[in-house]
Amino acid sequence: MREIIFDTETTGLDNKADRIIEIGGIELFNHFPTGKTLHLYINPGDRKVHPDALAVHGITDESLKDKPPFADVADEILAFFEGAKWIAHNATFDMGFVNAEFNRLGRPPILPDMVIDTLAMARRKHPMGPNSLDALCRRYGIDNSHRTRHGALLDSELLAEVYIEMIGGRQTALGLGSSNGSSARSRQNNDVEEVVVEILARPQPLPGRVSETEEAAHAALVAKLGEKGIWSKYRA
Repeated sequence: MREIIFDTETTGLDNKADRIIEIGGIELFNHFPTGKTLHLYINPGDRKVHPDALAVHGITDESLKDKPPFADVADEILAFFEGAKWIAHNATFDMGFVNAEFNRLGRPPILPDMVIDTLAMARRKHPMGPNSLDALCRRYGIDNSHRTRHGALLDSELLAEVYIEMIGGRQTALGLGSSNGSSARSRQNNDVEEVVVEILARPQPLPGRVSETEEAAHAALVAKLGEKGIWSKYRA
């Protein structure tokens, strides 16, 4: 199962007017990071970075002048996410911008059933909060001391660790094969894919491993113990 933990930085808060200027993503397979990442800075055209947004992420208009527009990286983004769930913290915000960018290009939106919101997950799991990314890092003992400003790739890396902890930690990623009479399948439950294991009966019993000589010797020993011997209770 592929999942992409991602984050965006934008010129401001209005997805109808503001634009994505950074996107970062981390690939997970069966809840383990694969090492594959996506990190792009994007030229927002004539839209300037709002001072409040600049204070959050520190990305300046000047630094974006030589970066490609969204239209030039849309295919790269879609290829990276293809077939995977889009996982973000406060996904309503990020997906609002992502789908607004695709809409400007005449492309279909990413449907809600392909999106997982870790903020919604955190609010269900920790209803008393707080549930910001920084707060969740503190809750789960994840070092975020290097996060002095928001950054799409850095925040994705931290969120990947938080997400794995929220769904049960590293144990959720243990692979369960079909050997030894077990069968594994997935089941969706509250935005998290669980592994359901069914124990299957052997088609034929295993052959006996005790020889006739050993059986005779055991029967003779049980006979010596008498009727009060505990083994007599299990005699065939």
